[in-house]
Amino acid sequence: MTEVHSPHLLRPSDKRADLQRGFTLVELMIGIAIVSMMLMFGIPSLSAWIQSSQIRNASESIVSGLQLARAEAVRRNTSVQFVMPSLAGGGVASDWAVTCVTPSVDCPGVGMTMTEIQKRSASEGSANAQVAAGQATIVFNGMGRVTPTPGGDIVLNLTNPTGGTCAASSGTMRCLRISVAAGGQVRMCDPALPNTNPRGC
Repeated sequence: MTEVHSPHLLRPSDKRADLQRGFTLVELMIGIAIVSMMLMFGIPSLSAWIQSSQIRNASESIVSGLQLARAEAVRRNTSVQFVMPSLAGGGVASDWAVTCVTPSVDCPGVGMTMTEIQKRSASEGSANAQVAAGQATIVFNGMGRVTPTPGGDIVLNLTNPTGGTCAASSGTMRCLRISVAAGGQVRMCDPALPNTNPRGC
């Protein structure tokens, strides 16, 4: 006569042995290999995404600063300037400040107790982003127009040398361009996209 063992009649020590089973060394090594391969393929694209994000942060900040300078010029009915101190000093950082051209009690500027309406440091979310080319000071008059009237759009090109090559030059980074029209309109665009695209230059 054969004896049949019911799974419900296991000894307590057998149940503990089933509960304490873990990974084998082979399973662990396969898991580590899969995670390593995912990291190996994912890190370059993650790095490009981080560098592109820094360019976008800097570009959006500059656009906000330019729009603020224009709005303050109209609100105060006086000339307000958008200044990029690093660019003016021969640098490439994306820091900026908005000040009045002629300081007064109601309009902060150089020589006043409060020297700027607003400013931003390049280290705020975009330490690696750089202004590759552009005009260091842009002045808006009380009508919101650029003064003196430029011959064409004022262009600021933003890039990130630590991140590689821009997409416009067959790279992976999304470098951006900011243009300021004589009428004071500010626009950000992507040089890698065709000009028929609303986001292209």
